[in-house]
Amino acid sequence: MLNINQEFISKDQIRQQASSIFTAQGAPGTSDKYAHIPTDKIIDDMSALGWGVVDAKQVKARKGIGFQKHLVVFRNNDIQITAEDGDNVFPQILLTNSHDGKNAFTFTAGLFRMVCENGLVVSSREFESMKIRHYGYSFEELQNTIKSIVEKLPLTVESLNKFRSVELGQEQALDFAKKALATRFTEEEIENIQIDFDDLLSPVREADKGNDLWSIYNVVQEKLTHGLFNYKYGTKTRKARKIKNFNQDMVLNEKLYDLALEYVPA
Repeated sequence: MLNINQEFISKDQIRQQASSIFTAQGAPGTSDKYAHIPTDKIIDDMSALGWGVVDAKQVKARKGIGFQKHLVVFRNNDIQITAEDGDNVFPQILLTNSHDGKNAFTFTAGLFRMVCENGLVVSSREFESMKIRHYGYSFEELQNTIKSIVEKLPLTVESLNKFRSVELGQEQALDFAKKALATRFTEEEIENIQIDFDDLLSPVREADKGNDLWSIYNVVQEKLTHGLFNYKYGTKTRKARKIKNFNQDMVLNEKLYDLALEYVPA
């Protein structure tokens, strides 16, 4: 989530990445009550509120091509969570929608970590996803929704500070890594694979070295989402694949954030 230059991408670039965003009508067979609001209308309205697009994706579809579910990631460069060590984070807003009548506009809070280009998704325990129905959509409703998300950002700042202040012992770090696997693999898969947890917990870069929860959480998150680890299945060693499906990516990230919250003392 994914634009380290903090530059917003153009509509031409968005169209290349997710053309379904610009579909001008609802899918055939949608209800007469379905009010089609193309996602690019939301992009224009978000721009008016100071939020530009930094990434866009759509799910691969065999049917309903042009109407499938898609993701737009917004960032406001005037809103930043700064850290004393320079490990700064940009809040993001993740919008999902489709033009097949099956989805409302859904807004989820995210975070972009500049140090490693990691896109994190804030747990619904702190930020419940907010939805806007197509029918009766208005700029004022969007404005109120975004305002509500921004007003909750101090909760995220508080959590990030706690993540940085919590030190994990070796056993706790190992416990976190083992539980984190369940965000990517099923219980049955976990029973049949072997993973070097020391490698999973090993930082990719100098900035991620540390025993604090924030560092460990980011190391594990990056490796699980980008496929930066190997695992054994039977006698074969396999390299994990990078997660490319944005639905899976969002679910995994939200579960990881939730898991990290469990290690913060009450």
